[in-house]
Amino acid sequence: MNTTVGNNYPLVKEFFDENSNTFSYVVTDTTTQQCAIIDSVLNYDAASAKMTTIHADRIIEYVKAHQLSVQWILETHVHADHLTASQYLKLQLGGTIAISAKIAAVQEIFSTIYNLDIKYFNSQQPFDYLFQDHEHFMIGELDAYNIPTPGHTPACLSYVIGDAVFVGDTLFMPDYGTARCDFPKGSASQLFDSIQRLYELSDHMRMFLCHDYLPISRHEYTYQTDIKSQKELNIHVHVGIEKAEFIKMREQRDATLSMPKLILPAIQINMNAGKLPEAEVNGIRYLKLPLNYF
Repeated sequence: MNTTVGNNYPLVKEFFDENSNTFSYVVTDTTTQQCAIIDSVLNYDAASAKMTTIHADRIIEYVKAHQLSVQWILETHVHADHLTASQYLKLQLGGTIAISAKIAAVQEIFSTIYNLDIKYFNSQQPFDYLFQDHEHFMIGELDAYNIPTPGHTPACLSYVIGDAVFVGDTLFMPDYGTARCDFPKGSASQLFDSIQRLYELSDHMRMFLCHDYLPISRHEYTYQTDIKSQKELNIHVHVGIEKAEFIKMREQRDATLSMPKLILPAIQINMNAGKLPEAEVNGIRYLKLPLNYF
């Protein structure tokens, strides 16, 4: 947890879900006790299709114990490796569920894949708020804004909050590299450009990551680094790496990766702002799986 707080120094508390290797965050303005929750997780067992709220309940316990007021529930992108707990957190704590306005592109792509009616998303957008690129917003008295960082998906945002930036899946720890770009409308070229935009931030800006996967050289999960360390040490995209070299590496690497184990249930929930499908006449909700598509 960050111990330096003030008007430009948010208090950041991390929550780790080891099943999906995901870090969620509560980011607090200590002056007003207003906070934002970033990249929450709804626990999901693929074998039984059972959902639980263990991870989200830890966040709720923390928020209530510290008497915080939830202003925002932020998504950096539509995740393919876990289900969001945004709706559950909103029900328990309040807050505005927000994501990039470019979510419309993801909804269109996957509505076709899942054979869903895109008119639903066009007429009644499930997210409470859609950010335009580079839009400023407030968390209490903390100034915040987003940086569009497409590449992993077309709707990825990084959130700059005071002296901290939350980059979603764009970057991992320097010893692990960068996000994959082989999902629909992903782009290694765009990812390289997005990372260069992040590298324009202050060298000393704290960077918080959505995931950590332990390389063999490290034995503890880590969620925080800084811009300078990424620029100097990231194994995929440090200073001196040419764009063409990065694209070749990323595309060759992506061709060897298997699909995330929760991508098919996760995308259809996450692009719907965490809302579950309506129950059918028997009272049971059902997910759709496109057979032999990927």
